[in-house]
Amino acid sequence: MNTTSPASVSKILITAALCTLAIACSKKVKEAPPTDTTGSTGTMPATDTGPTTPGMYGPGDLDTDACLRQRVVYFDLDQDALRPEFQSIVACHAKYLRDRPSSRMSLEGNADERGAREYNLGLGERRGNSVSSAIQANGGSGSQVTVVSYGEERPVCTESGEDCWAKNRRVEIIYTAK
Repeated sequence: MNTTSPASVSKILITAALCTLAIACSKKVKEAPPTDTTGSTGTMPATDTGPTTPGMYGPGDLDTDACLRQRVVYFDLDQDALRPEFQSIVACHAKYLRDRPSSRMSLEGNADERGAREYNLGLGERRGNSVSSAIQANGGSGSQVTVVSYGEERPVCTESGEDCWAKNRRVEIIYTAK
């Protein structure tokens, strides 16, 4: 028998409420995104032409729009809740997917080296699902998103220490071919 604990239900409800609040309170002000020091940018095939309607994304926007260049979402220790500073970035990627229905992305969940391998694989998946839920809450389609977890297997930093571990607690947004 599979049961859901009250704590899990509470986390889900809090995450949904935060996503709704972020959408309701969002402003149309462009802010500089946090700097991505991992070098992970993902790629989009050059053959994808996309819409050219004013206010919608066009073919080169993945490389020129500041919010679309930010493709890493970081998480707190042992957490899968989307931090508030990443809400606008996720909303930007959701808008890109809305404007380009043929686009696809992979959300690659990762964890730091602490914890058992199986636990970290599950945590990476929960983190990817958290970003996927936020993208869908902002109008992106679930059929455009794939979640994969690498757990602790793909660190961007291999030193032991909080600064390094913080870089490994992430979801990378990778645009994939259709």
